[in-house]
Amino acid sequence: MSGFPMELPRNAFKHAIAAGRLQIGLWSSLACNIAAEIVSDSGFDWILFDSEHSPNEIPGLLAQLQAAACGTATAIVRPAWNDAVLIKRVLDIGAQAILVPYVQNAEEARRAVAAVRYPPAGIRGVAAAARASRYGRVTDYLKKADSEICLLVQVETRAALDELEAIAAVDGIDGVFIGPSDLSASFGHIGNPQHAEVQTALEQAAKRLKVLGKPAGILTLSEDEARRYIGWGYTFVAVGSDIGLLGRGADALARKFKSG
Repeated sequence: MSGFPMELPRNAFKHAIAAGRLQIGLWSSLACNIAAEIVSDSGFDWILFDSEHSPNEIPGLLAQLQAAACGTATAIVRPAWNDAVLIKRVLDIGAQAILVPYVQNAEEARRAVAAVRYPPAGIRGVAAAARASRYGRVTDYLKKADSEICLLVQVETRAALDELEAIAAVDGIDGVFIGPSDLSASFGHIGNPQHAEVQTALEQAAKRLKVLGKPAGILTLSEDEARRYIGWGYTFVAVGSDIGLLGRGADALARKFKSG
């Protein structure tokens, strides 16, 4: 590839959570590049583009990554599953941070690690000129890429919580995200992550991860909850979602003119 050689981008989010610095994020489920561009400049440290519970496929994710590239936030992509093919495609379009859902044990965590690493350390397929390497212009991308990829795994069931230490201890896991909604369902309190039993589990998870020196992440749409989770030691906290912001803003505006 002709053109000027380029350096591998530094993953600011990966290095920040490794240093224990609080990172405030936003969940993005609108599957829209314009929305991504707008919120990427809002001042968040990270934005997660979801493809597990959003109608997001590779072309749309690519457009969102491109739109967010000039903003303040590190882009994180959640693939639909712990699948090496899905993860490979997300990495090739330039995502440097991945959140893998529904990791239940250390073996599944190791599978996720293998998916984000090139051989011989892993099984990621080699593309010579993908967007991730700026179409072949990043010098020695294939040798350097692993060092800047951030792998987060999602623990979201009671069974996975029982395996938390084993999951977090897997080499190559940069952080563990605790999923309150699925966890509440697993505890028998579906739709109620505020239940005391679930909240206790969330607090204990943060403490257990802190003992291991592993950053903990979480999502909430409540400011009070977000501040509580930060106080409990969560390092990367999503404090809202683009759908929530749009929906609540639109509802509030309509009420002003439609009430009565």
